[in-house]
Amino acid sequence: MTVSFHKAAIAEMDPVRLYAILQLRVDVFVVEQQAAYAELDGRDVEPPARLYWAEEDGAVLATLRVLTEPDGARIGRVATASTARGRGLAAELMRRAIVDCGGETIVLDAQQHLEAWYQGFGFVRSGEVFVEDGIPHIPMTRAAGKTAL
Repeated sequence: MTVSFHKAAIAEMDPVRLYAILQLRVDVFVVEQQAAYAELDGRDVEPPARLYWAEEDGAVLATLRVLTEPDGARIGRVATASTARGRGLAAELMRRAIVDCGGETIVLDAQQHLEAWYQGFGFVRSGEVFVEDGIPHIPMTRAAGKTAL
């Protein structure tokens, strides 16, 4: 069983694969974390948006998305299937996404308990803790021009 890593815009994706990615996000954020929110927020279909995912034997195990913001990029919707956690899949997706952002500023809203994990990729806290869907989050930024992971 070999894990493969992919990225694509929604318009380039097989509908079954897209469904699996969205199902994983719903399973993690809406069901597991009990955050009743609009998972399908319209941003996935923006032309520059890219979805990243890891799969094994046809099953999507981890995912994230990269959006374009006026001042750089935004990484979000980082999710790993409960059965695949601890394998470094989300970390590999993060590394790939950061490299693809080409040294531009990257922002994200980290769940507070994952702050140290994101710091490992060069992100620093850039604001105060806020609660979204009942979960404490921290805005974080990875400065433009930063190349080392």
